[in-house]
Amino acid sequence: MNEEKVNACIAILEDLYGVPQEEERDPVDLLVMTILSQNTSDANSLRAFASLRSAYSDYEEMLAAKEEEIAEKIRAGGLAKIKARRIRGALLKIRQDAGAIDLGSLAGMDKKKAMEYLLSFPGIGPKTASVVLLFSFGLPVMPVDTHVFRVSRRLGLVPERAGLEKAQQILEKTVPADKYLSLHLNLIRHGRLICRARNPRHVECTLRSLCDCYLRAQGLNDSNNHRHSALR
Repeated sequence: MNEEKVNACIAILEDLYGVPQEEERDPVDLLVMTILSQNTSDANSLRAFASLRSAYSDYEEMLAAKEEEIAEKIRAGGLAKIKARRIRGALLKIRQDAGAIDLGSLAGMDKKKAMEYLLSFPGIGPKTASVVLLFSFGLPVMPVDTHVFRVSRRLGLVPERAGLEKAQQILEKTVPADKYLSLHLNLIRHGRLICRARNPRHVECTLRSLCDCYLRAQGLNDSNNHRHSALR
């Protein structure tokens, strides 16, 4: 239903921001980084990750550390105690399952099994699992973070009342698989710069002619005028 609109959005965003070229990342690094990114800014999570990695020679040494010590290293990222527990729990599970702190075995799994495995980790949700599978293994998954969720609903790519899981299912059906990475990263960038949670910059938005939220606000989408005009 939304294929044409999706493709138009992809093309406009790539023209505006370019086609993202993301290098493959170590999956354990990415898992830890994504845990640290929960409920905080990129700057804070990156600072916390740098502090954590500089404190330990490898993940085995990190796992040997007390949870309280890990929490102290990542305090800059917020929710330090919770995230330290999740990180240590994830490292322990990986070592128990693989015999080493290595997620390389996921490369041989299909998407469903790999997703189920990562979701079995305490505190790991679909977004974190999807980020690891897309960016470390190139598996066809479309991570939906706060920005992707907000912008895709405003545009009308997914229904306003859709939850995160439903939004991911819809986007994975309508977005070409080879554009998951591009659209994910460009929607995040657009959400940070233009389609902000508060006071979106409609006048500067190159997607406004395709945006249900903007068209309703301008009274140009009469069939949807009964629905609220702005999503937060």
